[in-house]
Amino acid sequence: MRARKGRPQGAPHSRPRRRAAGVCAGAVVAGLLLGTLVVPWGDEAGDDDARNAAPGPVASPSVPSPPPTPPRPTPPDPPSPPGDTPPSDAGATAIGAFLDSGPRGVRRIAELERWLGGTELRVGHTYLPGDLWVNIEGRPEFLRPWVQWRRADADRMLVLNVPMFERNEAGVGDAEVRRLLRTAARGDYDHHFRTLAERLVRLGAEDTVLVLGWEMNGTTYTHRCAPDPHAWKAYWRRIVTTMRAVPGQEFRFDFTPSRGRDAVPWPRCYPGDDVVDIIGLDAYDQPPGADFEDHVTQPYGLQHHVDFAAARGKPISFPEWGLFRNGDNPAYMRGMLEWFDRHRPVYQTVTDYCPHGVWQCRSNPRASAVYRKALYGLPDVSGPSGAPEPTATAPPDAVTGRPEEPGCVALEFGDWLERWIGERRVCLFPDRPDTSLTFGRDGG
Repeated sequence: MRARKGRPQGAPHSRPRRRAAGVCAGAVVAGLLLGTLVVPWGDEAGDDDARNAAPGPVASPSVPSPPPTPPRPTPPDPPSPPGDTPPSDAGATAIGAFLDSGPRGVRRIAELERWLGGTELRVGHTYLPGDLWVNIEGRPEFLRPWVQWRRADADRMLVLNVPMFERNEAGVGDAEVRRLLRTAARGDYDHHFRTLAERLVRLGAEDTVLVLGWEMNGTTYTHRCAPDPHAWKAYWRRIVTTMRAVPGQEFRFDFTPSRGRDAVPWPRCYPGDDVVDIIGLDAYDQPPGADFEDHVTQPYGLQHHVDFAAARGKPISFPEWGLFRNGDNPAYMRGMLEWFDRHRPVYQTVTDYCPHGVWQCRSNPRASAVYRKALYGLPDVSGPSGAPEPTATAPPDAVTGRPEEPGCVALEFGDWLERWIGERRVCLFPDRPDTSLTFGRDGG
């Protein structure tokens, strides 16, 4: 999701926002050119949200579309026994991570692979900004770096989270959400999703996995379900029908609630087997649930997710997962990796920024060690079982993309400015009074 992840279930959503980089960019660049700059410093690198909304023009008023031809219902696959999940197409879980929404996220995939001893990350995961319809339609310049990465290897997978409304994190009230859902169920917004589908096909990303209206059972997003589940399901069906009608598409639609009940039991939002290809779950280490076993057994928890999907012959996924309220928790990390190994989701992508992550966030060293040990140097993409331990020749902090010094952090200037100056790293050495601050290109 685009905002800082992981509020208490059913509670108001509150997260720190990305600092106003545009306000200070000029001062930072001037400092870089002069070779010196004094900045405040903390113990930890900032945990600003990397999934920053892209700027764009004000969207034009929506034009109602005629109702699309309803999809032809298809009989579900024979149900699997409860407790087991149907295997994915390849019979192996594809591994990935959310690293950043823009081109920086694409570049960091190779860096994370090196940190994992060469383990292949087959999933690229990003989010369309939910600020304006023009961005939800998928700007080609936003999509192109991700599509180029995907097309470089036939085994790769692009996972794209798609908001269902603009102003998706604007704190829109339930009454307005209810009105929007009923308007959407009549077809007023179909053309936006037709445009997105056409762009993805034209760019060569016709097989993208679309995580549409994620965490709909919560309270955060304008595209939430609770104000009117019936209209929400009708709207989902319209979107899928509209996008599937575009010639050349091979999209898979991933229905992904958050773990637990939240504002509404998520099965009440399920739109139907004929318009869902994968049943996902966002599962962070936070209440409800005192420990990992509670995450498994709680109502609408991990086991319910597995059983719900199996009864419908659907594979599962975990688009978002990671640490949160319980801090650096190796038991949660171990439990999730074992859960993936047992139930074989189509893909799993950890949210890798603070406080959730294991590579870009240095606040979770114990859980990070569990993650790295389980996934290090995998000879294939079959999952964490049998992974060798990291060798002495690959210490965690000696890999490109993770600062070698505890006082270093990458400065993020935005994609436009980085075209001119590249990524930069700033280091503060409190034990060296003669050298208070140094600059260099990130990773060098």
